[in-house]
Amino acid sequence: MTTGITFIRPPDLHDGVPYAYAAVTDPGRTLFTAGACPLDGDGRTVAVGDVAGQARQVMANLVTVLETAGAALTDVVKTTVYVASTDRADLVAAWQVVRECFGDHDAPSTLLGVAVLGWPDQLVEVEAVAVRDTWREPDPPADASTVAP
Repeated sequence: MTTGITFIRPPDLHDGVPYAYAAVTDPGRTLFTAGACPLDGDGRTVAVGDVAGQARQVMANLVTVLETAGAALTDVVKTTVYVASTDRADLVAAWQVVRECFGDHDAPSTLLGVAVLGWPDQLVEVEAVAVRDTWREPDPPADASTVAP
């Protein structure tokens, strides 16, 4: 098993997903998130049919994952935004929410229209890579409910 990898599983997000929400690595504490999905705490897709509404939930979930891993949106160095649509207006609607959340922090990003995403009625997903030189105070998450080797 590779050492120096910590999987992040925020207790406030749905625990029924078959993967960690993020992984943090040494050195430099690079953080790779899974795609943040528009799920509520019970694993239900929110804002069915509403691209912007789903994008808002996705970004809230992404912030939760980043904060659990000791990072923030300002630590993100790259994102990929997936929108299940062939309509450019839907891509723009999702992108506007993502950009609003990031504010002046304009990390590189790729915006893609795709045929389908993994959860029922899911229209938006955002994955991110973030880098922290050191953990923010308090110390990095260490309780078993949040991280696993």
